[in-house]
Amino acid sequence: MSNPRSILLGDIGGTNLRFAQVAHGTCGPVTTLPRAAYGDMGEAIAAYLDASASPAPDRLVLAIAGPMRDSCVTMTNAAWRIDAVELQQRLRIPSVHLVNDFVATAWSLPALSANDVHQIGGGPPKPGGVKVACGPGTGLGTSAFIPLDGCERVIASEAGHITLAAQNTDEDAVLVWLREKFGHVSAERVISGPGLVNLHQALAALSQSSAPIKPAAEIVAAAREGRCELCARALALFCAFLGGFAGDLALTFGGRGGLYLTGGILPHMVDLLQASDFRQRFEAKGRLRDYLAPIPAFVILHPEPAILGLQAMIAAGHFQQATL
Repeated sequence: MSNPRSILLGDIGGTNLRFAQVAHGTCGPVTTLPRAAYGDMGEAIAAYLDASASPAPDRLVLAIAGPMRDSCVTMTNAAWRIDAVELQQRLRIPSVHLVNDFVATAWSLPALSANDVHQIGGGPPKPGGVKVACGPGTGLGTSAFIPLDGCERVIASEAGHITLAAQNTDEDAVLVWLREKFGHVSAERVISGPGLVNLHQALAALSQSSAPIKPAAEIVAAAREGRCELCARALALFCAFLGGFAGDLALTFGGRGGLYLTGGILPHMVDLLQASDFRQRFEAKGRLRDYLAPIPAFVILHPEPAILGLQAMIAAGHFQQATL
């Protein structure tokens, strides 16, 4: 199994499942399926193989939105538990490997070209510096790519679940409201697609507005078009919280190689993020402002960074051994 003829790659998120097949070293097109249409991971893979008229691959590699525990992942924002051994036996695939989705995303960072990113502030990345990935989507993923003495390593992180801090009285009021609803208010409760909805609801309640609940995409569209002041305020808060959190990550990992933003939301609102308080909040770390000011922040425009990262991991010699 050291040189499989075919590999099925998957980027498994809370909302979408993305699959691509690698044959003879070439990655084919990505197919996107709605996660909610399937009862479990095995059913979704079987449906994909059926629709594409493809035989079972020699190797299956999945990047999954959730923390790894041995050969299993319980997804954070979906009621799925994915077990590598169970998938291998059920689908009769010789080799099955699971990784955290942001481990895969971190492996994509050195492979991104200038056309794959949009820079917001800072200078050039420090050569050989740590690169940090942060992704608000259905959840909030984080990781770091660390080149160390000629070796490349990735640190998986669940920093999206750290306790979120407010920076002013308006944010204090929002977090108080969210604590009453959720108890613990993690960064992910605010800095994600559902988090943007939470911010909109909190602002509506605090202003005693009867505004209906809107999905994240509608909030962004209404803010962009100037149709809704409440939506504009929610988006402004979202960008400010994201900037503060991203700056914390850059400090935590020493991310002088750049802070890379990905996920389903940001590529569609680069202009709004650029015009927001994101960069000011990224650098607003008191005595460490001068440390952060040169660090570039990038929005990843590449449509499939996790799939790209899985390809990089395969090229680097990961996933050589069969599951059993």
